[in-house]
Amino acid sequence: MRSDPLTTGLAGLAADAPDTLLDRIVARRVHVPAPLDGVQVAFTDHGVAYLRAGLDDEEFTAAFRTRFGRPLLPAAKPPPGLLPALRTGKLGGLRLDLRGLSDFEAAVLRAAAAIPRGQTRPYAWVARQAGRPKAVRAVGSALGRNPVPLLIPCHRVTRSDGAIGEYVFGAGAKERLLRAENVNLDEVAALADAGVFYLGSDTTGIVCYPTCADARRITPEHRHGFRTLPAARAAGYRPCHRCRPGQPEPA
Repeated sequence: MRSDPLTTGLAGLAADAPDTLLDRIVARRVHVPAPLDGVQVAFTDHGVAYLRAGLDDEEFTAAFRTRFGRPLLPAAKPPPGLLPALRTGKLGGLRLDLRGLSDFEAAVLRAAAAIPRGQTRPYAWVARQAGRPKAVRAVGSALGRNPVPLLIPCHRVTRSDGAIGEYVFGAGAKERLLRAENVNLDEVAALADAGVFYLGSDTTGIVCYPTCADARRITPEHRHGFRTLPAARAAGYRPCHRCRPGQPEPA
């Protein structure tokens, strides 16, 4: 029987799938030690795409598929750089796969990623850095959708009134993370109760957010508190170029 030329031609096009094809279709998941219990991470060939705590394997896989529409398979080991990033709070060379974010969400996460370890910034600060100073509520929503908390430290974003605010893993976890970074939450709360949201140094003429590294170096006899940035400016202080305080002000 003579073979069909079309069938023969198609057969000639057949080839084995490339070794990387599976990684392009599925993502991998792995359990990792982290500052919170029960952390799992999903990663693709582009980088770490998802991190959640407190979910079992089935729940984590379902949550990932719902959000990203991709299946998950177990990984033998975490991607390079992940464990040091979780341990130190610095990404280093770790790649993140943040495809699918809106421009605003990406801007919010970039701003959050810039907050140094051991410091906090208010939601209003993030909104300003993201180019939408009036979108404070939208910032909270974007941070709530952060696909890689701990790696992008949205726990360092707090309310302008001194309260720590909400967090994807709960307020208790947020407090634990901040205290582990030596953020003095008790002092921040005490200052807020006294109506102080900015600290100035009369030796440098600079005013900062209370958790700024420069603010923590101000000795008590040279420290002055202000409720608003305009009040600090009126007293002759200029905003710190490190923590970059600015509008809008606490109510």
